[in-house]
Amino acid sequence: MLTQSMFDKLTQLRLPGFRAALEEQLHNPHYADLSFEERLAFLIDRECTRRHNNRLQRNLKAACFGLPATIEDLDFSAARGLPRQLVLELAQGEWIHRHLNTIILGPTGGGKTFLACALGHAACRLGFSVRYHRTSRLLHDFTISHVDGSYPRLLLSLARVQLLIFDDWLRDPLTINQARDLLEVLDDRHTRSSTLVATQIPVEDWHARFPDPTLADAILDRLVHNAHRIQLKGESQRKLRSPLAMSST
Repeated sequence: MLTQSMFDKLTQLRLPGFRAALEEQLHNPHYADLSFEERLAFLIDRECTRRHNNRLQRNLKAACFGLPATIEDLDFSAARGLPRQLVLELAQGEWIHRHLNTIILGPTGGGKTFLACALGHAACRLGFSVRYHRTSRLLHDFTISHVDGSYPRLLLSLARVQLLIFDDWLRDPLTINQARDLLEVLDDRHTRSSTLVATQIPVEDWHARFPDPTLADAILDRLVHNAHRIQLKGESQRKLRSPLAMSST
């Protein structure tokens, strides 16, 4: 009865990992050789591990990454132009703690999305909240939100995210309203959180893709000057990994 009461209380306290580990100890005689402190440490570790894994799964689900990429999957060969030291430093998350930005540049198919998702996955592992967006689709969401009245709520949700990823940044020229929406987002995030941009458009060409130079200056000022930059090179990864390309070699 005492044991069942203890299990019930652990359930009430929402400590299922602790409870499962305790049940394991009670049924495994090898734990009897351990001290009380050692057995307690195992119980606490099991609960902490369970909570960490659950939080990671929630973060990954909420991020909605475009690709299932991790740092371990990256190709650091010289042909890619991927700076190993910088990427591994970014994977440690200090830039997010410091509310800095990152810009990933490169040709179509160069692996920008993969790298962006891998860095986002690393941030999730560290406990940061992350959201991945294709820029064109997010701009469409802004248009809808202006109509249905959800615009303030959308801005608030983006402001709260610790790492916001814009993929295919400035692929298409912007309207004046789209530029204003982006400025609202970046203004909320400036010096408070981090933004990652993946794009095939060189930074020096960004200004011309905005319909208003004042808005362009404001957006670039909030995004570019405190950003790490990664320039990818090499052939299209889609081409290299295509089954048709493989079968022809």
